[in-house]
Amino acid sequence: MKIYTKTGDDGNTSLQGNYRISKSHQRILSYGTIDEANSVLGIVLSNKIDEDISEILTQIQNELFLVGSDLSNPDLNDVKNRVSLEIINGLENHIDKFESELEPLRNFILPGGDLVASQIHHARTIVRRAETQVVLLSDKDEINSNCIKYLNRLSDLLFVVGRLINKRKGIEDIPWKI
Repeated sequence: MKIYTKTGDDGNTSLQGNYRISKSHQRILSYGTIDEANSVLGIVLSNKIDEDISEILTQIQNELFLVGSDLSNPDLNDVKNRVSLEIINGLENHIDKFESELEPLRNFILPGGDLVASQIHHARTIVRRAETQVVLLSDKDEINSNCIKYLNRLSDLLFVVGRLINKRKGIEDIPWKI
């Protein structure tokens, strides 16, 4: 099978269910941004990182494909490949576990520190943008609202993971100063 089909040469693409829409449609922008976040997580995973974090980030990459699949299927009566509350609860469990290793935040912190932690913060900001894109989509089209919840929780988890990577490497959070 060839990678190019030429079916998108006119600026349109296919969704599940053989729907054709413009590549500039909010739905495409939404899951394109999710794909971007997934790619940055791939960069993170190309580094040497703790196994527990690596396993979770790989799981998240698979879940981000699920979010994209969910958004590419406008038929909400089709219940396969949908983001569930169970997946969101999984993110919350990881947040709780990782936060138990961290000191409570007393103020805002700057993203940065170790290179891998900085890459995690980069992925987090892309997830925030994806969340905004999906909210914009939900203003126009009906979607599985769990997609928004998932992205919101994922950005929280990535924030915690960035802090955790720094802590495990002995790098302190950098407080925001005005």
